[in-house]
Amino acid sequence: MLQTFFREEHDIFRKSFRDFVEKELAPHTDEWERKEEFPREVFQRMGKLGFLGVGFPEDVGGGGGDYWYNVVYGEELRRSRSAGLNMSLMVQTDMATPVIAALGTREQKDEFLAPAIRGEKIAALGISEPNAGSDVASIITTARKDGGDYIINGAKTWITNGTRADFITLAVRTGGAGYGGVSLILFPTDTPGFKVNRKIKKIGNHASDTAELSFEDCRVPARYLLGEENMGFYYIMMNFQGERLIAAVAAVAGSQHCIDDALQYGRDRAAFGRPIIKFQVWRHTFVDLLTELEAGRWLTYRACDLFNRKQDAVKEISMAKLYMGELVNKIADRCLQFHGGYGYTDEFIISRVWRDSRLITIGGGTSEIMKEIISKRVGIG
Repeated sequence: MLQTFFREEHDIFRKSFRDFVEKELAPHTDEWERKEEFPREVFQRMGKLGFLGVGFPEDVGGGGGDYWYNVVYGEELRRSRSAGLNMSLMVQTDMATPVIAALGTREQKDEFLAPAIRGEKIAALGISEPNAGSDVASIITTARKDGGDYIINGAKTWITNGTRADFITLAVRTGGAGYGGVSLILFPTDTPGFKVNRKIKKIGNHASDTAELSFEDCRVPARYLLGEENMGFYYIMMNFQGERLIAAVAAVAGSQHCIDDALQYGRDRAAFGRPIIKFQVWRHTFVDLLTELEAGRWLTYRACDLFNRKQDAVKEISMAKLYMGELVNKIADRCLQFHGGYGYTDEFIISRVWRDSRLITIGGGTSEIMKEIISKRVGIG
């Protein structure tokens, strides 16, 4: 059945990208985790090789592939063993830029999207604010029309790539209160009045930078408005689908790697005269985890299939994000317990996986928000 999703060309791309990740990213990620940053050259190298644009149209420098290329990208990127690196790269490819491909003018695509695909410009998505995270309709950063410009004032927080982004796909308030007054503007970060207030210290995803930003009388041309004014809330909800889906895809792949690592540890580690994986309690634990993961994989692939065919997949994507967000945390927790005291050290990668996984039930819409969306979609909200 997998062949109905992944064709020969997807397999060729998978091999090429896997080789790149294993040879050019994975050997360096321990160092990047310690430094809490990775070189800008990673974007440039991946752009040069075409990895940042596999799902974008050819007329902007992309590969013209279907969504299953994004799935392969999200799955194989997990081999880097750095969720922080992966997060930064997926913001570039699946969160900050797809809305430009969908809504942007030719000029906007040439100025922002094409350089991002080439890895020449780093992108960020600016939605969350100090008092508005999942509640997008409550954002208060304003963009006031002044002649042929917008003047932007406000603040954003939890912005991945925020300390070094060249541009931000920025949610602003151009109208009245509520969801009807939100717009999206493409914001170059060399605009006077823009400031990175601080780099936020996190418990996980260390290789990605997460920033708190401020905007003080930042003047940008009105031509940077993305789509129609006051339609931004709807664009953000549309864009969230891709963000949440790639998060579920990454959680499936990350869960599989987590289990594979734990099983290998269990074969090598002995207690009471036998490998610890031979104890029934652990054998049965991993059977349960693998069964749940298989269910999550096919729930996620079902959502990917609908999304790829451009059908309404809000319910299925929300379910996949909810299910896999909770499951990857459960799997990481059980695998850490399986490692015993070693799991509580930095000597084994499970400790990194455990702390990194915690973000998935929060970022891109919390598990509680996913439940609200699903309840409305199935008619019980």
